[in-house]
Amino acid sequence: MDIAVVTGASSGIGQSAAVHLARRGAAVIVTYHGNKQGGLDTVATIERAGGRAVALPLDVSRSETFTDFKDTVARVIAGTWNADTVTYLVNNAGFGGMASAFEDTTEELFDSFMRVHLKGPYFLTQALLPLLADGGAIVNTTSNAGLSSGLEPGYSAYATMKGGLTTLTRYMAKEFSPRGIRVNSVAPGSTRTRIADDAFAKYPEIIPAIAAKTALGRLGEPDDIGPVIATLLSDECRWVTAQNIEVSGGYNL
Repeated sequence: MDIAVVTGASSGIGQSAAVHLARRGAAVIVTYHGNKQGGLDTVATIERAGGRAVALPLDVSRSETFTDFKDTVARVIAGTWNADTVTYLVNNAGFGGMASAFEDTTEELFDSFMRVHLKGPYFLTQALLPLLADGGAIVNTTSNAGLSSGLEPGYSAYATMKGGLTTLTRYMAKEFSPRGIRVNSVAPGSTRTRIADDAFAKYPEIIPAIAAKTALGRLGEPDDIGPVIATLLSDECRWVTAQNIEVSGGYNL
């Protein structure tokens, strides 16, 4: 049985990825931080469709908790599914903020982005690696903000971490390849999620300008991204590793 760990799965892209993995038959551990109800909602959605899921709390900014989280995952998969390994890991948890010009970016904001978007995936993957099955797969959620196509003023700190995660993806793919573990990343463009304090719901007037710069003419939705993550993890992409796939509808094309 395939088991996936999806971080930041209480809403948005992570929730979509979890649901689509479950539709493909995987059992899913969904993590949440600050939105427990969202995590439980993800589990309920999966279970209503006949899938299997468990929600666990995780703060990816606190690397000192990762060993305990790994032990919790080991207990859950043994007790719930009589398993001793997980097949897939999705490093998706993250947060955004309103754009901050380079000269206005504080060390506090910079460090927060670093802990969540780069240090977190690095050391969480390190902690969970002993539980990851040989022949498994990892997908990291990056951003087109770290690519030339998504380059916009005000996102230097956020994009720097996402660019670092893209580089880390390639190194993971290289170093984990002796175990047959594939590692890829997806780089979403602007997507209607709760990130940045529900910015798109609070400021809908910004959406038309984004849609006008997108070749396919609209804002992205979580279900535009989640199925791509699920597909990259699947055996259909067994010969794909070390790739960063932009999923932005052709932003700035």
